[in-house]
Amino acid sequence: MIKQIDRNKIRIRKHVRVRKKIFGTSERPRLSVFRSAKHIYAQIIDDTNGTTLVAASTLDKALKGKLAGTGNKAAAREVGKLIGSKALEKGIKHVVFDRGGYLYHGRVKELAEGAREAGLEF
Repeated sequence: MIKQIDRNKIRIRKHVRVRKKIFGTSERPRLSVFRSAKHIYAQIIDDTNGTTLVAASTLDKALKGKLAGTGNKAAAREVGKLIGSKALEKGIKHVVFDRGGYLYHGRVKELAEGAREAGLEF
């Protein structure tokens, strides 16, 4: 019998391993990424207080009519730009990037580059 691989369980294990080292403070909060098949989500989190400071995703009203598709690299870059601009409005310039157990490739990389274009530094 063939044993099926649960890729999400492997990703969560990687994410736990990464989160041991990455911690968001109020001076330098954590930019967390979650990727699904259809959408991509990003949050800027202050781990000392346990609060989400800024959030953006492909489901935001600001991006609704702007995107051709929501599960591609172009949409991820737009979400990165949106979260970067929202963060700058709140006075957040420096963040720690948390890739969420995903490889820094494809949509995750595009989101990071979009956030850098908007002015975030990490």
